[in-house]
Amino acid sequence: MFSDGAMALVPMKHSNQARWEQQIEVMMLNLDSQLLSRNAEELFEIDQIELLPYAQIYDSLILQIGMALKADLESHKLGGRLYAETLTNALAVHLLRNYSSHNYKLVCYLGGLSPTQLALIKDYINDRLDQELNLEELAAIAQLSAYHFCRSFKRSTGFTPHQYVIRQRVERAKLMLKGGKMAIAEVAIACGFTHQSHLNRHFKRLTGVTPKKFSNS
Repeated sequence: MFSDGAMALVPMKHSNQARWEQQIEVMMLNLDSQLLSRNAEELFEIDQIELLPYAQIYDSLILQIGMALKADLESHKLGGRLYAETLTNALAVHLLRNYSSHNYKLVCYLGGLSPTQLALIKDYINDRLDQELNLEELAAIAQLSAYHFCRSFKRSTGFTPHQYVIRQRVERAKLMLKGGKMAIAEVAIACGFTHQSHLNRHFKRLTGVTPKKFSNS
């Protein structure tokens, strides 16, 4: 019988049954097997993986990632793909390290991005701030796995890729608002926000003032 916070881990070709005696809320997270294989090959230098089935476990990190993915999906925010891919890669690594049949030794890359890598990534992001950015594409530019790219990017900038993109969008919005030629709603779309309220929230969080107040100052 399942209790609050319990979860089951069901690898491919395995089945699982559960029962409950009252109404409950259930969340299902399905990871592509290729995502697990790619992370296993890049991080642990192995070409085969085997996750173990668990009928009932309690893992706070899996729960946190699941809730974050659910909240992001329900928010319908532009930029959610980059955020979601970061979370799913972290989940894949966590599962491989803690719920597999082998004791994998993580291949570590301790440094950040090189100046050339960082410049290429920043240029790529700034040229596409109004678009949906893809974590795999960013990692490919740096020739790193998505997992190591996120870690290296944060070491180099102090921010996750998603956080950096939001800050750059706000910085571009500041320039456009100072120009005074576009409505705030138009600026929001041009900078990659889904609508004006998303710009308002992030703009005020990072600058302390609303876009309207900033444009009138």
